[in-house]
Amino acid sequence: MIVFLCAGCGARLTGPLSQVELPVHAHQKYGNGIQLPVLMEPGTFAVEPEPWGHPWRRWDEVDPDEATARGIYAPVHAVSDGPSGTVVLAPGDARGTVLVPERAGGYCCGLAWGDGPNLACEACGHPVGNRIDDCSLWQAVWLDPDAVRRLPVDDAEAEPPALTWTELLKKGPTTPPSAPKTRWGSLLGVDPRWSWSPQWEAAAGRALAHLLAASDGRPVTVPHGLAAEVFQRALDALLPAVPPARRAVLAGPGLPTPGADADIVIVPTHPQTGELWNPSGQAAGAYPVPLPFGVWRCMAFPERHLGFPMSGTMPDGVLRDDPPTPRPYELFRADPGTFQDTLVRLPAVRSPWLREILDNLTHHQQARLF
Repeated sequence: MIVFLCAGCGARLTGPLSQVELPVHAHQKYGNGIQLPVLMEPGTFAVEPEPWGHPWRRWDEVDPDEATARGIYAPVHAVSDGPSGTVVLAPGDARGTVLVPERAGGYCCGLAWGDGPNLACEACGHPVGNRIDDCSLWQAVWLDPDAVRRLPVDDAEAEPPALTWTELLKKGPTTPPSAPKTRWGSLLGVDPRWSWSPQWEAAAGRALAHLLAASDGRPVTVPHGLAAEVFQRALDALLPAVPPARRAVLAGPGLPTPGADADIVIVPTHPQTGELWNPSGQAAGAYPVPLPFGVWRCMAFPERHLGFPMSGTMPDGVLRDDPPTPRPYELFRADPGTFQDTLVRLPAVRSPWLREILDNLTHHQQARLF
């Protein structure tokens, strides 16, 4: 377990935390005026490995060789010159911090990144990070890695080892595909219409970029069910209908081993370590497409319900008769920001046909593919 201390005076800034995978939706901007929940689970933190935050440089100010060295293979709006290793945690896990009033205004519905660090150490006043809770952003505290230092906690309860893939099937997270929306300032509160989960849209944005890169410019088929609902419409619209098609299958713990005809495998990432599940046997050479474990789990093992009600105690092995989660009214659309951020970091984007998809992203958004 780790606590974070102020680099200036050594005061504690967090409770004991354990490190987990950085959520794929960490930098997602979702909708307009939407109230998103807390990004991180209590008692956890994650690290952004790439440079993030101020200062930023426009793309035309970045040397192409520098961009390539940083793993960016296509134009982006701006490149961060901030530090690598920014730490993100739940706001409730922060301790001994205060808002900086002159940097805590000028936003839409809450706090954002605009004015620089808006959190300071309560003990010495040293700026340490940002509290984010503006509309359409995930609520979080981001700590500047140069302003804090780590301290292992000897007196804290020992952190259990990471769950195995088998244990994750029993105890791991589940991320439902749909959720109600809450808008800031709305007199109605929660929107009565359920929408696709922002987490699913971000996860699909990353996965779709990998599916296109793995396609080699050929059609791609995905399994029927939620996978087809999430990916197939966009794949059919963005890829040429020239056979033969490449076959993508769901693979991972609890599923049959993919056969040799699987060109692409859609696999989970470990929610604690970020490790990608690797297939064995004939599918070992297939292109792996990552999905967060909670999303992958719902896609691989979709929710099932009884067709008629039951009463009394449920015996083992009998499905509950709870009503299913309401389905969204609209067609699924992947998150365009996450898609773009992923695709520009894949070397395959240098291919003219894939670069054309990236350059026409606004058009594809207007066509409601994203």
